[in-house]
Amino acid sequence: MNIAWKEMKRNKVRFMILGSIIFLVSLLTFLISGLANGLSQDNASLIKSLPDGQFYMDEDADETYTFSRIDKKVQEDILHNHKGAAALSIQMSFLSDESGNRRSAAFVTSTDSPLFTNVKSGEVVLDRSLEEDGIKVGDTLTTAQYSGTLTVKGFVDQKKYSHAPVAYINREDFKDIFRVEEMQLLFLPGDQPTEINRLDSFSKKEFLQTMPSYNAEQMSLNMMVWFLVVISGMLFAIFFYMMNVQKMGLYGILKAIGVKTSTLFKMMWTQMLVITMFALFLSVTCSQLFTMIAPDGMPFNLTPEATIQLSLVFLVIGFIGATLSGIQIKKVEPLQAIQQGEV
Repeated sequence: MNIAWKEMKRNKVRFMILGSIIFLVSLLTFLISGLANGLSQDNASLIKSLPDGQFYMDEDADETYTFSRIDKKVQEDILHNHKGAAALSIQMSFLSDESGNRRSAAFVTSTDSPLFTNVKSGEVVLDRSLEEDGIKVGDTLTTAQYSGTLTVKGFVDQKKYSHAPVAYINREDFKDIFRVEEMQLLFLPGDQPTEINRLDSFSKKEFLQTMPSYNAEQMSLNMMVWFLVVISGMLFAIFFYMMNVQKMGLYGILKAIGVKTSTLFKMMWTQMLVITMFALFLSVTCSQLFTMIAPDGMPFNLTPEATIQLSLVFLVIGFIGATLSGIQIKKVEPLQAIQQGEV
């Protein structure tokens, strides 16, 4: 609108200050969102890379997979009757290389399944982050609980659990290392859960919430993101409220000459949209540049979906904040406002 543009040109400094604040808040929000998503991948890419499906663990395990033990007969029945089903176990431990250097690892084993990497006894397949640490194919690794050695046969991309690189090993080796016979979990691909006696079912999202480190970490970061979004809405409300207080006389004159209240709201929404779009354009550009220059060791992953979602949220919050601040415009009486004058 012409009136909105003229006012923004007249009060450049005020609108630039608001735009700068929105830019900084939105940039910080994008960066924290990218960090949250990056940490999520670093914490649970093993689980997140699986297709949609249901995890099952012993109901006596109290939603703690390390305490779960799947009855062998139940496991055999499920694997026989459900196509694509797999049984798996996960345990945290350490791997030592030939120089004696120890590295934390999430040992994973499973029944024959294309969803997981299956290896022969005495072999191990590692997450590629360990290759970057200097481990090579053919290296011999050991672990304190295992009498034998594990030969590195290859690497896989983006397979981590609880911030530790995954180490796929054979089922028999897993039994020797951790002294367990039963598998811990069952995984059935598909959206609909199947009732299995004495087993609790969890979707992928629900299973991730059973991981204490994942739940606490994501909750804290997401709380920061939404707190910043709320702050941006409050900034819009306060800014336009102060602007409206100073322009009561102008609004009175405009109403007296026949300008509708809806037109005044459209003027305010136009200003909000221009400021927000410009600030978001700069913050999205800067956050994408940060994605390219971020250190390799930093778990940062700002996806286009998250960027679009947060941008839309900022627009909605800005609209709500500006609208709430403009309620007083509706109550303006032309004669009274003109008598008060414009500050």
